[in-house]
Amino acid sequence: MLEVANIEAFYGRSQALFGIELSVADGRVVTLLGRNGMGKTTTVRTITGLMSPKGGTITFRGQRISGLRPHQIGRLGIALVPEGRQVFPTLSVRENLVATLANRDGRATPWNLDRVYALFPRLQERANQLGGSLSGGEQQMLAIGRALMTNPHLLILDEATEGLAPIIRREIYHCLSGLKDDGESILIIDKNINELSRIADQHVIIEKGQTRWSGDNRSFMADSDLRRRYLGV
Repeated sequence: MLEVANIEAFYGRSQALFGIELSVADGRVVTLLGRNGMGKTTTVRTITGLMSPKGGTITFRGQRISGLRPHQIGRLGIALVPEGRQVFPTLSVRENLVATLANRDGRATPWNLDRVYALFPRLQERANQLGGSLSGGEQQMLAIGRALMTNPHLLILDEATEGLAPIIRREIYHCLSGLKDDGESILIIDKNINELSRIADQHVIIEKGQTRWSGDNRSFMADSDLRRRYLGV
């Protein structure tokens, strides 16, 4: 579904990515791992068009998307849950959700308000509450729901549970597990290795803007030296 090949990216004259390689197959969950400042968010920004890569190619569902603008990439079916959530603070929960509603492929059972409320009942309870007044965990649920309302082919989550209380973190991962069971394709950045290992099919580790390792979940969990060397756990 997604192929990222030899991507290079710069902030001004400073190079941030040095040939990143990763792929996400249809219906699979792939993690993007690494310590802070190693290029994970920059990689996501290049995939979603928020940054233009200076080298390499990004292909999505057979179409080259490197160089397209963010709204064009979004319309092709990539939805981002950004770091910091970035909900619309002065819109209600319901308005945040319907603002992104789209079913461009004409799916028979698309994501809509009822499905998002079934996934996150707390959002239905707060449907008329302003987005900016929600707790951090509720805002993350809203950001995920808002992304799903676009009916994406690929859902990308940047720091999926950063700063959330353990009980909310478990709830988010329970919902992500359900999305995987439904066949959603997911690329996820997070630091909670134990939770990630329960849902991930593949892991990609980057360091200093380069892909250092990629492999399946069993190989990743069996190699404690690998995790210690690149993740410090």
